[in-house]
Amino acid sequence: MIVLNHTIVRARDKDASARFLAGLLGLDVGEPVGPFTPVRVNDDLTLDFDERQEVAPGHLAFLVDDTTFDRLLGRLGPEVPFGSGPGNGWDRRTNELAGGRAVYVRDPDGHSYEFFTAVPS
Repeated sequence: MIVLNHTIVRARDKDASARFLAGLLGLDVGEPVGPFTPVRVNDDLTLDFDERQEVAPGHLAFLVDDTTFDRLLGRLGPEVPFGSGPGNGWDRRTNELAGGRAVYVRDPDGHSYEFFTAVPS
């Protein structure tokens, strides 16, 4: 068995970036662990936000259920760039993907978070 346990997400402000993602997903920000501000995504995975190195924007994709997806959409205020996919920019729309729905959200550090309700084929 192989399970991803944690990964580091580079940020200019680790606490603000952790709060951003946690807020989107309705999660809690954990107590600092060494230089990291953690967000526990599920029983197996923690994202550890770290501000000690230069930010290199990346992409993280999350499979979520329909209820989580709807709640996430409700948390996207006018200040949050989001859209239907890389080819359409931040068009403030969702898309249908593999029989489900998907949306891309850009965080303040330029990371692209993808949320989808069906596994892309």
